[in-house]
Amino acid sequence: MSIHSTAAQLVTLASEGEEHGGNHESLSPYLTGGGALFVLLLLLWITTRFNRDR
Repeated sequence: MSIHSTAAQLVTLASEGEEHGGNHESLSPYLTGGGALFVLLLLLWITTRFNRDR
């Protein structure tokens, strides 16, 4: 397999993904963002618990 044929396949895959908009119907942006915010706040809380000056 040459570099040219590999690049052509990647371009084909990228163009096929644009037909559907790239969004999955079952993923809610609010749920994803809220989950990410929750995880980041949880990690911040855990970090501050371990970083206390005693």
